[in-house]
Amino acid sequence: MPAIFLTTLYEYSPPFYIAVVFVCFVVTCGLVLGWFGLDVPVILRNSDDSISETFISRRQMVQVKNPFGLEIANPDATTITTGVTLRPHCLEETTLTCYWGCSVQRVQEALQKHVYHFRIMTPGALEEALYREYQHREQHAIQKESKEDILVQLPEDSKMEDFGPVPRTRYPLIALLTFSHADDRELYPIVSMLSVIHVPDRSYRLPCRIIYQYLLTAQGQFYDLKQLYMSTTEHNSESPGGEEIPDCSRDRELLEKLGLSEELPDDGGKDCVVCQNDTANWVLLPCRHVCLCNGCLTRFQHCPICREFVQETFPLLSRTPPTG
Repeated sequence: MPAIFLTTLYEYSPPFYIAVVFVCFVVTCGLVLGWFGLDVPVILRNSDDSISETFISRRQMVQVKNPFGLEIANPDATTITTGVTLRPHCLEETTLTCYWGCSVQRVQEALQKHVYHFRIMTPGALEEALYREYQHREQHAIQKESKEDILVQLPEDSKMEDFGPVPRTRYPLIALLTFSHADDRELYPIVSMLSVIHVPDRSYRLPCRIIYQYLLTAQGQFYDLKQLYMSTTEHNSESPGGEEIPDCSRDRELLEKLGLSEELPDDGGKDCVVCQNDTANWVLLPCRHVCLCNGCLTRFQHCPICREFVQETFPLLSRTPPTG
């Protein structure tokens, strides 16, 4: 149809035909070069070129000092009867308060109360927000920068054997870290840390692990700490105590069904999974894989490990940003 129109136009008036073609050429050049301010997608590189450039939003990192740390010592040997050995490491004198069998609904309501009007800065504040809907409570004093192991367990006369089937209405264990002295709350933006811990019992035998960790700020926000997935060469076949780690294949299968499985790369090393020449430095969101170096980041729109589309990135170390 356009060919017939142009032929007819040329037969009618050759000068007018030349003017129309020239105007169309000028308009096309303007669109390609962006003269009219319109965002028109244009292919500027041949598909055979091996180098491509992608543009991914980079999140600005903000350095915040977290005064609280908590880990589980020897989680494979932990049960509801033997108790949980916690290893806190805090920058100031801290109080560790543990609640067994907390209501899931009350814990989530307590986090929302912290946002709106009720700051969770002390154990008493959390206890009030929970409406005492827990089965046992114990408290320990933590010295500054101490890494002493603390055994947390139910009383000997407790007949608790499990916390019910999945999905549960109660968390097995809640660990709250708060400052022992009110003056320390003025030194850090983070005033408390709440950890939700799974403890193996009769009906749910997955190994002990921290399910969630929430950092609570003095301004009324809380942030969910999430794990980064990074390859490592430290694959030990024995636990720190020298005991063999039992086979957890059934537990891994159940974790995968629940969507809680952690990704363990088969290959070792912390190098970029693409070029293998530089250190992997960029965290890809939302999958949280750390697998690309500064040079390879600009060449991928999908994570090379899980193929999920990359929406944002941020660097682990402050280095010179990659250039195209």
